[in-house]
Amino acid sequence: QRQAVPLLKAEVPLIATGIEHKIATDSNVAIVAEEDGKVVYVDANEMVVEYASDKKRKVTIPLSVFQKTNHNTCKTHVPLLTINDKFKKGQVLADGQAMKDGELALGRNVLVGFCTWYGYNFEDAIIISERIAKDDVFTSLHIEEFVVEARITNQGHEEITRDILNVSESHLKYLDSDGIIIPGARVHSGDILVGKVTPREEISSTPEDKLLQVIFGEKSRHFKDSSLRVPVGSGGIVVDVKRFLKQKKDNLPSDVSEMIKVYILQKRKLQAGDKMSGRHGNKGV
Repeated sequence: QRQAVPLLKAEVPLIATGIEHKIATDSNVAIVAEEDGKVVYVDANEMVVEYASDKKRKVTIPLSVFQKTNHNTCKTHVPLLTINDKFKKGQVLADGQAMKDGELALGRNVLVGFCTWYGYNFEDAIIISERIAKDDVFTSLHIEEFVVEARITNQGHEEITRDILNVSESHLKYLDSDGIIIPGARVHSGDILVGKVTPREEISSTPEDKLLQVIFGEKSRHFKDSSLRVPVGSGGIVVDVKRFLKQKKDNLPSDVSEMIKVYILQKRKLQAGDKMSGRHGNKGV
C-alpha cells in the first residue's frame, strides 16, 4: 500500500477496517481544523477560516494545486467545505492525495474474478476489461520536471531566447517574449519548452557554412540551437515554470547564469506492465 499511486478517481473501500480516517488525518496530506470555527472564503488556492476563540482574526490556509511530490506524483488539496460552513476541531477541511471525503482511498472497488483464463494470467498476470482502461478507473496524474541551464562557456554565454534559427513561428506560438513556455499550454513530443542558443566553436568555414551565413545572417555561423524540447513519449499540460537568475542572487553554480524548471502534468492510463495489487499482498502485473 505504500507504493500506491494516487488515483484521479479514487474510492473509499466498501469493506473498511475502521481506521481509514485516522490514517488519512495522521499522514499530514490532509488539512485538519485546529479549533472550532467556520469558513469565510475558499477557492482552489486558499481557504480563509475564522476560529470561534477569536472571531476578529482570519486565518489563511494555503492549498496545494498540482504540486510535484518526490515520487513525481501530483499533490492537490480538494476543499470539502464551502463559505459559511461550520466545522469542529479535528475535522478534515480539505482532502489530500489518496483521500476521499476525509477517508483513506488508495484504489477502486471493482468486481474481481479469481480463476485461470486461457493462460493469460500465468505467473501473477492480471487481466482487465477494456472499460476499466477507457473509463479512467485506474488513471493517475504525474508531474515531470524538465530543467535547462544557460551556461557560461569558453565561446561565450548561452542565451535563453525566442529567436531560434531554422524554427518556424508555429513552433514558437506557446513561448513568451523570453522564449519560455507559457503555463497552461498543452505540449507533445518534440515541442520546444525553452528556447536556447549556444555559441559555436570557431572553426574554418565550409562552403555550406558560408551559404547559411548568407541566407540567415551572422547569427547562424556563431550560434547553434540547443533548446529544451519535450522528450519522446512525454507530453501533457504545463502547470508551472520556475526561473532562477544569477542577477537576482539565486543560488546557482558558478558557470550557470540562468536556470529554468518546467513542470508538465501527465494523465497516465492503466497499461500493460503496470503493477496492481489487492489489500492482502496479492500483487500482479
